[in-house]
Amino acid sequence: MIKLSNDLQHFCGDIGYNFNDPSLLITALTHSSVSSSTRSDNERLEFLGDRVLGLVMAQALLDADKDASEGQLAPRFNALVRKETCADVGRTIGIGDRLKLGRSEMISGGRRKEALLGDAMEALIAAVYCDGGFFAAQDLILRLWGSRISSVKGDARDPKTTLQELSQARKGLPPKYVEISRSGPDHAPIFMIEVQLHSGEVAQAEAGSKRQAEQAAAKKMLENLEK
Repeated sequence: MIKLSNDLQHFCGDIGYNFNDPSLLITALTHSSVSSSTRSDNERLEFLGDRVLGLVMAQALLDADKDASEGQLAPRFNALVRKETCADVGRTIGIGDRLKLGRSEMISGGRRKEALLGDAMEALIAAVYCDGGFFAAQDLILRLWGSRISSVKGDARDPKTTLQELSQARKGLPPKYVEISRSGPDHAPIFMIEVQLHSGEVAQAEAGSKRQAEQAAAKKMLENLEK
């Protein structure tokens, strides 16, 4: 039987679940950059965890609002299961600090990358599901997502989607996103993105990835348009 390190034992305490098969947790935290013929990575678990999360979240949303239509539930669901949300939940439990990464990923700031954190969070869900069954995974998800479920907005589409629909409704053209600058070291870059509308309005935002910066710029533009 594999014995977990003291740090991973504390991690189990933090997430409120102790593994019967510790190897599942280790696999969930192992990125493909360090996988080998004798060490599995978390990609297969991530695939499964995404589906388990979707089922649990769909049921949770139905239970939370028994009068909501499918059209209202769909954007809420997307907001709760998208990679950014999974990554945010992963940050709250310090999953990035426990990831097993290859040297190249460590140098490039892999412990802070949105995609890696989101994938690891989904893999962790699958590991709990495989180890303890559906209800153990459901309990983990509901506890870790917590108030996000009850507070998700009725129209929970991401800012880029909302801005694109608004822009196309007004002028028939989508917003344009332009990288204004990139600063910081290679392993922790900061991107400045400007979103431009056909009507002339612009808004800028910074973040640690282009995707995050684009979302932040779109959000700022929507706030400006509401003024």
